[in-house]
Amino acid sequence: MTAQSEVIDPEVKSERILTQIQAINEALDIALGLDETVFELGEDIQDPGGGGFGVHKGLSTKYGLDRVRPTPITEQAIMGAAIGAAITGMRPIPEIMLMNFMAVCQDQLINHAAKLRYMSGGQTHVPVTVRTTTGAGGGFGAQHSDMLEGPLVHTPGLKVVIPSTPADAKGLLLTSIFDDDPVVFIEMHHLYFSISGHVPEGDYRIPLGKARLAREGSDVTLISWGRQVHDCMAVADTLAADGINAEVLDLRSLVPLDTEAMLASVAKTRRVVIVHEAVRRNGFGAELAATINEELFGQLAAPVRRVAAANTPVPYSAPLEAAYMPSKADIEATVRGLF
Repeated sequence: MTAQSEVIDPEVKSERILTQIQAINEALDIALGLDETVFELGEDIQDPGGGGFGVHKGLSTKYGLDRVRPTPITEQAIMGAAIGAAITGMRPIPEIMLMNFMAVCQDQLINHAAKLRYMSGGQTHVPVTVRTTTGAGGGFGAQHSDMLEGPLVHTPGLKVVIPSTPADAKGLLLTSIFDDDPVVFIEMHHLYFSISGHVPEGDYRIPLGKARLAREGSDVTLISWGRQVHDCMAVADTLAADGINAEVLDLRSLVPLDTEAMLASVAKTRRVVIVHEAVRRNGFGAELAATINEELFGQLAAPVRRVAAANTPVPYSAPLEAAYMPSKADIEATVRGLF
């Protein structure tokens, strides 16, 4: 059994400043210490390296290779072993090193993990938390950089979480690990070291499906998740100099979705721009736009707008990759076009 967690407001200031990667490492350490059924598995996650990005550093030394298990380079085996362990009472945390490689193990994730609870009439839970990382802008090329949250959100039975701050990364990851249903926890590697913030100590958990109001405003709502939340915050600062007061809503989890917070914000500002790094076509922004139009069509002062990546594979060339990604300039121009 796990110890009782503390549910706190992640905006409460702590004296500690951690990077995103430190916050995630701390969440994993706490989960492993709380519950012996929790274990990790993935490629090269053992010390001294602690994984491709060092997320697991120190954990195999502290808990041993039975709890922090290095695996062969085979995503199908990693996911299959995790799901098998989950349905027998364990709480595995498999790492699929890069999100593009999720395509290799879609059968196990979509046809088994996502469906077993439904197919068993609620008798079989799959408490597995699949951690993965991704992000364009690092020169990793087309097979290592995609944001693929859309197909995951489209799959009933999966929960999908994308944190943007260290405090959220820790609190949401702990909640995900101790959830009884499968969660895909998406980490944007550009945030690992570039973002620092106040992170409370100990075991605290942030509920899934509760958006974070990152900035309050009155003229337009910017809705985003992951790295682009920080771009939206920067754009909001720029717009404020010209008297445009932008609200920024960080969804944090896409499934479950805080539809209530989203609609309340847009109803207040009457203008909305949805920003995400995934390609525009069939991106999750389209689902949000449809929901907003269905619920608030008569109240909107302007059409719902989206800012997203171009409908191409992620380029390797740095100039092309920069052109592919949604930029702060794109967000700013789109907002100004609403007035």
